[in-house]
This record gives sequence, C-alpha cells and structure tokens, in this order.
Amino acid sequence: MPKTVMVGVVTSDKTAKTRRVEIPRMVKHPKYGKYFRRRTICVTHDENNESGLGDTVEIIESRPMSKTKRWNLVRVIAKGEIIDLAAMRAADKAKQEQQPQE
Repeated sequence: MPKTVMVGVVTSDKTAKTRRVEIPRMVKHPKYGKYFRRRTICVTHDENNESGLGDTVEIIESRPMSKTKRWNLVRVIAKGEIIDLAAMRAADKAKQEQQPQE
C-alpha cells in the first residue's frame, strides 16, 4: 500500500525538529448537504529544521516516531510571509529618532 502524501501549512514551529501542520478540507453534511470546513492536524518530523511558521509543506506518512508524530517532511513548497510586527515597530521608532527634529 503506497504512503499518503499531503500538503498543508505549518502552524507551529516551537519545538526542535517537529512541526504542526494543518491540512484544511471541506466536508459535506450527511443529512443536509451543506459543506463546512474541517482541518486535520499532523505532527511532522523536520530533521533539518528547514520549515517555519506559515510555510506550505509537503508531508508523507512514516513509521511512528513518538506518541503523536507519524509524518515526515518531504519539502517546503512555499515560504510563508508572516510579518514580525514588533520588529517593524522597533525599526520605525529607530528611523524616527534618527531624523532631525524640526
């Protein structure tokens, strides 16, 4: 039986060599037929810590590595564009202080 390959978005990169990947999907209600959103959470092994928060990644099924970790990172498809607001504000403040006061 072939191993499952899925594409999702990294929602947590706080632990070393481990990523939390969220895979969104649409599910049809069995009785009423309305579609609604569900998500699948996969805890993934990232050996080289190459992915980060907000990245779109491809993962593959693997042997159990811990209690919850059963996926391996294959590749990073696209880097996320998450803005660090604190760093942006600090840069703006430093820029304003450098300008001469008139």
